[in-house]
Amino acid sequence: MGHEAWEEPGPFCTAARTWLCGISETNPDRLLAPLELHAWAQETGKFREGVDAPDPPKWKATLRCALNKSREFRLLFDGTKATPLRPYKVYELCEGPPADDAGEDDYGCEEEDDDNQLQGMMSLSISDPQHGGDLLPPYPWPDEDPNFDTGCPAGAFAPPPPALLPGDVGGTHGTPELPPAPQTGPPLGPPSACPMAPLEHGTPNLLISPHMLPLTDLEIKFQYRGRQVCVLTISNPHGCRLFHSSLEPTQEQVELFGPLTLEQVRFPAPDTIPNEKQRFYTHQLLDVLDRGLILELQGQDLYAIRLCQCKVFWTGPCAGPTAGPNPIEREKKTKLFSLEGFLNGLILFQKGQTPTPPPFEIFFCFGEEWPDQKPKEKKLITVQVVPVAARLLLEMFSGELSWSADSVPLHISHPDLKDRLVEQFKELHQLWQHQQRLPPAPPAPDPQTGAWGLPS
Repeated sequence: MGHEAWEEPGPFCTAARTWLCGISETNPDRLLAPLELHAWAQETGKFREGVDAPDPPKWKATLRCALNKSREFRLLFDGTKATPLRPYKVYELCEGPPADDAGEDDYGCEEEDDDNQLQGMMSLSISDPQHGGDLLPPYPWPDEDPNFDTGCPAGAFAPPPPALLPGDVGGTHGTPELPPAPQTGPPLGPPSACPMAPLEHGTPNLLISPHMLPLTDLEIKFQYRGRQVCVLTISNPHGCRLFHSSLEPTQEQVELFGPLTLEQVRFPAPDTIPNEKQRFYTHQLLDVLDRGLILELQGQDLYAIRLCQCKVFWTGPCAGPTAGPNPIEREKKTKLFSLEGFLNGLILFQKGQTPTPPPFEIFFCFGEEWPDQKPKEKKLITVQVVPVAARLLLEMFSGELSWSADSVPLHISHPDLKDRLVEQFKELHQLWQHQQRLPPAPPAPDPQTGAWGLPS
């Protein structure tokens, strides 16, 4: 393959070749040239001149996969797992059968291609520190400086002190449920639901008394390359800040980190990620999430404000149709979810005027473009946010919820609602009654008094 330097220490030869393609941080004369990859792809039928589009990164990934699976080569040194990272691998050309551990680093073509995508992703993930655009006006400072918990698994979020929260917020504060750390790298198991105060009323009461709905509850799920690592539910009427930093917000740093009244939700540590390359690049993204992403509740709407240097892309109810990646502009408020719009969509769906129910789930992708051709499960860091009230209403009309007092755990809160929202709830209540088709039966007459309530 071109001009490798070969040595013959015995019954095998050794070839050392840099795997990077078109990257100038190493000596150019040691790069594996696209010409060599092109020749290999043509020879093996991976590329047909004039038919297939040239794809050197794909050629490199499949060549590496072929080397890993070949009986004539054995991986001697993997610089991508060294500390510091070295962009090359060394293979032995064996004359006899491979050693017993020849397949130890055989991850398969798919993961080799994933590793290549990970290495090329970092140019996208971080914004230019000298970014333009108008900054948000300073937030109003609260009167107190709260103390925050630290650490993700032991305390994934740090609530503000009671003095900063409205006194009429009921219910108990759920704690995050974390799966046990994997011992040898199996997929992390799904965590349990967060404990919440049980509901003491039936379905219709949720609609005629909308203050019983958990309108400020947000369910947040963290996933690292498709593996769920943490799930929690917050009930803060102001919202929350998703971040990863040892720095704690203070009154003097409101313009840097946002209001102190926000729930402080720390990203889970990536220490349990079994793949070393994935763990390395996940660390790179978390290192630029110090300022974080704010999820702000304003009335019955949810907004996002990106403060962090890490780029954030998203999809959700208010995203609108888009043909490509949908970024959140830095330090500009972006509307994510509208309860009013959701209720309108739910009414139309129940009337049969739309074929599908309204969407309510919000999906964030950190450091990689989204949506694109790559599935969610291949993204390094993703976060799913679900407005709990919207999910409950949709499940109620689809019949997926059991409405016994023992099986419906809900937070109870009492936010103010606009008259228009009340009218929407009334209409939903009427639709629900019509859907159930259970008119109340007239009371049976007392046999002793007769049908008219007169003595017989």
